[in-house]
Amino acid sequence: MKISLVQMNSLPDRDYNLLQAERLMQQAVGSDKPDLIVLPEHFDWTGGTPTEKRVAADNAPGGEAYRMIKEFAARNGVWVHAGSLLEKIPSSSRIFNTTVVFNAEGKEVGRYRKMHLFDVTTPDGRHYGESETVAPGSRLFIYEFMGVRIGCAICYDLRFSRLFDLLANQNVGLFILPAAFTEPTGREHWEVLCRARAIEFQAFFVACGQCGSYTDPEGQKRRTYGNSLVCDPWGRIIGRAGEEPTVISASLELSRLDEVRGWIPMADHRLHLVNVPIDVAAGGE
Repeated sequence: MKISLVQMNSLPDRDYNLLQAERLMQQAVGSDKPDLIVLPEHFDWTGGTPTEKRVAADNAPGGEAYRMIKEFAARNGVWVHAGSLLEKIPSSSRIFNTTVVFNAEGKEVGRYRKMHLFDVTTPDGRHYGESETVAPGSRLFIYEFMGVRIGCAICYDLRFSRLFDLLANQNVGLFILPAAFTEPTGREHWEVLCRARAIEFQAFFVACGQCGSYTDPEGQKRRTYGNSLVCDPWGRIIGRAGEEPTVISASLELSRLDEVRGWIPMADHRLHLVNVPIDVAAGGE
């Protein structure tokens, strides 16, 4: 399977972002002829105030971002894992952060709405309150392509291994994670977590990120980490971007799944630890 990751620097400007996405996807098709293209989280809109995000949220189907990806997939005969877009929720003050997957005919295969919301303060003192504007999803999503089951997650989901455990229990061989990791957390945790998920679940791991900077609601610049990467089931990095908008492509040797799982048959050894008693000793003086 040939896969192309489109690393972007999205801004609070939908027209600019969609032009950037389409240009880089066309570059991928022209140079690498991928079977599947992956976009980053918030490829259609990044930054701005909570009010601006709500206004920017669009219909899916029917919105500009949705329509552009749908038409691109059909026109070029390529599958597109459309990162995430801001999805309007009728009669709600909040929105969804949504991955939509299109097949080579431009038909929607399915969608995943981000479950874990990024409500944190990073080491540089910046506060992020995703739940102020975004409602969490409630369902996982897996699709099959070229004989491989592909599990969906978005950005902050990366830190919650139980989500990937549930997907792995459904024989997922490839995880795809669109992201917009902050520069401070990305520098320390991005590669470690991506490789860990590949190793512990013996699956390919594709993580496509935002890069560069955008303006926060206070008018301050916030930087995203970039460094989109592809890991094989042994945890080896087989493709990696830098910190600028770009396209990276990698060929996934799908036979590698059986090879790695044959070396260490974790699926046969994994225990389903439900309601297991836990002994806790009291501390001594």
